[in-house]
Amino acid sequence: MPDTDDGLAPDQWEGPSKSALKRRMLSLQQLGETLVGLSEKQLGKVPIADERLLEVIREARAMRSHGARRRHLQLIGKLMRDIDADPIQEALQDMDRQRRDSADAFHQLEQLRDEVLAAGVAGTELVASRWPEADRQQLRQLILQHQRDTERGKPPGASRKLFRYLRDLQENYGDPD
Repeated sequence: MPDTDDGLAPDQWEGPSKSALKRRMLSLQQLGETLVGLSEKQLGKVPIADERLLEVIREARAMRSHGARRRHLQLIGKLMRDIDADPIQEALQDMDRQRRDSADAFHQLEQLRDEVLAAGVAGTELVASRWPEADRQQLRQLILQHQRDTERGKPPGASRKLFRYLRDLQENYGDPD
């Protein structure tokens, strides 16, 4: 059996296989594709020290030709081989986690709004128990306005106002749960 360049027999070589190298290259290319899809503000939050990589990512955004874009993504993957991609991946995961947390908070507020509207005027106590600083009179007016809008078949303007008020309460006074 022929020896490898370092003098070891092929069954003694402990480096990554060719398939493993290709999988790593493709994962870096996919990571680069994710970076291309970010807005400029989001990209600013990702720790990329290589100015050439940032320049190539920005160039890839403007490309509409499928072939040129694919080649540019390969270039991004090649440039990423020379840097530590772990901090980039961690930053992207953190951004995704924040997005999911924000969506969860949004859905919880929607659910609270629906519970308050379903309870009627007694729904003010649901909000007041959660946020004692809440203006009960304003809550009561929004609930009654929603009931009138529903009876008249009008759009849910009061429901939207109630949601905005609940969101303001959460932003100003936090979530007590």
